This record gives sequence, structure tokens and C-alpha cells, in this order.
Amino acid sequence: MIKNKNINTEKLNIVTFGCRLNTFESEVIKNNNSVQTNTLVFNTCAVTSEAERQARQAVRKYKKEQPKSRIIVTGCSAQINPRSWFDMPEVSGVVGNKDKLKKDIFKENSSTFLVDDIMKVQENTSHMLHAFNNRSRVFLEIQNGCNHRCSFCIIPFARGNSRSIEPFEIINSINLLVKEGFKEIVLTGVDIGDYGRDLKDKITLSRLITYILNEVPDLSRLRLSSIDPREIDKDLFDLIINEQRLMPYIHLSAQSGDDNILRKMRRRHRRKDMINLCRGLKKNRPEVVFGADLIAGFPYEDEEMFKNTLDLIEDCGLTFLHVFPYSIREGTDAARYPQVERGERKKRARILRLFGNFAKEKLFNSFVGKRVKVLVEDNNTGYTENFIPVKFNSNLKTGTLHDFKIISSDQFKLDGILDKIE
Repeated sequence: MIKNKNINTEKLNIVTFGCRLNTFESEVIKNNNSVQTNTLVFNTCAVTSEAERQARQAVRKYKKEQPKSRIIVTGCSAQINPRSWFDMPEVSGVVGNKDKLKKDIFKENSSTFLVDDIMKVQENTSHMLHAFNNRSRVFLEIQNGCNHRCSFCIIPFARGNSRSIEPFEIINSINLLVKEGFKEIVLTGVDIGDYGRDLKDKITLSRLITYILNEVPDLSRLRLSSIDPREIDKDLFDLIINEQRLMPYIHLSAQSGDDNILRKMRRRHRRKDMINLCRGLKKNRPEVVFGADLIAGFPYEDEEMFKNTLDLIEDCGLTFLHVFPYSIREGTDAARYPQVERGERKKRARILRLFGNFAKEKLFNSFVGKRVKVLVEDNNTGYTENFIPVKFNSNLKTGTLHDFKIISSDQFKLDGILDKIE
């Protein structure tokens, strides 16, 4: 799925697929490379076969429209399947994840095939950004790679083992971004809950968050990207319920609501862990909102197992759902399991999305008549602290915080009127 497409005349042209980490890295790539005439970089995703299919389709379409263009493919799909990309007649070069963030790596005279063993990478390097698409919030990488081996996931083989960025480098980056006017920082990575365990002076994610909030008092909002439920320990739990600058939106890497499936997936949490976590957070900080990643039609999943995942939406109060029909990834253990029929996978995914939309619409309706604080983005839109989109008619500066009264809603957004300017 394309998350960001940015083609301009000031920086290297790049099309981004996939996660927030890829979005961050695309900005680093643009900052690290001068404009290359007729060059377009595709920063790919490999989470699902559909993501790879969409990227290949986009490459062919662009080459057909711009036959003289030079297309370079990078990202997770390029790391895992480099030769399949290089063999495409539309593609001029392939660069793996290890090298894509190097200075001027996409120059026309640079290597056309550069993919090394990602598992040999032992360090992670911070990257300072002096701009980020003119947005009000910015994703900041604190960690890369993953040490866990879920049976369905190919990403560790695209990203390597877990590698953390030193806390002082993260603080320096945030201070710079705050000085440039950004009000919200989103900490991102492949497995942010694993942050700091590989560093010489070991540190936990909760300690890093405390460090950030103490050392950068002018930061208005700090937000977390997707996190494994098992990695929200007592210290992080306490931070979420007590630190008002840590935003009350938690996106959980849940994947399933059935214990048998979670075992087959080799996940470290169980259904009751998810429910207890969500109910505990909601009890202590009522405004908290939950999102979740869910896989429909995982191998072995029968109707009862699927119903347990469906019920998890209500049991945990989940609203913002990222639902994927299970995608076979060659090289993973789950690819060898007995498979649920493809059509059934898609049907279950549609049902999960439908229930998620109902839950989201119910949540949005509950905000009508309330006052919320909104961080303004482009096109008269912004986001509340709990990551709900708000649409308004006031012409306000991007990156400013304002109070709004919510006058109506639908399943896509809240509609607000300006209440008070700060």
C-alpha cells in the first residue's frame, strides 16, 4: 500500500510503500541525495505479497508513462528479493536496506546492484532531518530490526536483528526538530518495545520516554508507533496513564484474539494479556484510544478462532484497525502450515474491517459536543491527542495547536469549529 508519494523539483523523487519507518527513511534518502534528472526511487514494503504486487505494478506504470526514466528499487522487498527486481526490464538498479541511507547512493554513476547481508549489520545510525514534508508531526527512528521470529513474518530477514540508536542522539534529533517548529514526535522502528537492550548501557523504552520528556520540555506531544502488547511493562504502563504529553493512542501489534493461533504465530502475549492491558489503561486514563494490527485467516484458523479475534474488538475497545488477510511469505514457518482458503481469508478480513468501522464510528459519535485539542496539518485538517482526524473550515497555520468544539462526525472524521486559540 502506498503511504506517501512525493515527486518534486527540489529533492530526489521517491515513492514510498509500507510503514512509518519507511516514511522516515524516505525523508532521509531525500535529504542525503541531490536531485537526479529522470530518476525515481521506489522504497518498497514486504509485509504482504499484495504490497509487493502493488509496488511492481507501480514501477511498470511509471516506466510506461516515463520511458526514459531511471528507476531504482530499494526497501524491504528489494532486500529480500533483489534479483527478481533487478530482472525487471523497467528497473535500472536495486539497493538494499543496509545501503539505502548512505550519502548520494542514488547518483547515476553509483552501483546499480548493491544488496548485502542485512544480518551482519550490528549498529544503527541516527539521521538528522532538517525538514519533513512540511508536516506538523515527524516520525523519528529509534530502533531498527527485530530479534523475534514470529512464524508469519519475513521482516527480520529484510531489516536484520534489533539495533537501537543511542539516547543522546535521539534527544539531539528531537531538540532540533522542536526548534524547527514540530509539535509532535512519533517514535518509530520495527520493534520499538525492544529498544535499548542491545546498547552497551542498556536502557528500556520507558526510560527513554522519561528522558525525552525531561530533556525536551518544549515538546508538546510524544507518540508511539505500533508496539507489542507484551512490551508494555509496568513502567511504560505508568507513563501512559500519568504523562499527559505522551499521547493517549496506543496501536498494538495484536495479530489475533485466539490463544491457539497466537501460539502458532509464536507471539509472546495471549488474549487475556491484551484484554487486561486495554481495560487497565482505559480505567486509569479514560481518554486512551486503541488501534491494532490483525491478521485474518491465519493457517489453522477455524470459525471459532476467528470469532475470538472478532470479539477482541469489543473486549479491548479497539477502533483503528490495520487488517490484513494472511499472506504467505516464502521462507517463513507459517508458509508450510495448512492454509485457509484464500477467498475465506479475504472474507474474514472484510468482516474484521466492517466491525472496526462500526467501533470507530461509535467512538467518533461520542465526541460530538466535546472540546478537543487539535494539531493542525494541511488542508484544514488535524488530529486530536488520541489520533482522531478533525476537519474544520478555519484557515489555520500548519503545526499550531488549537481547541475545537466537535459539532458532528461520521466514520471517517470529526467536524469541528474553532473554540479557542492558544
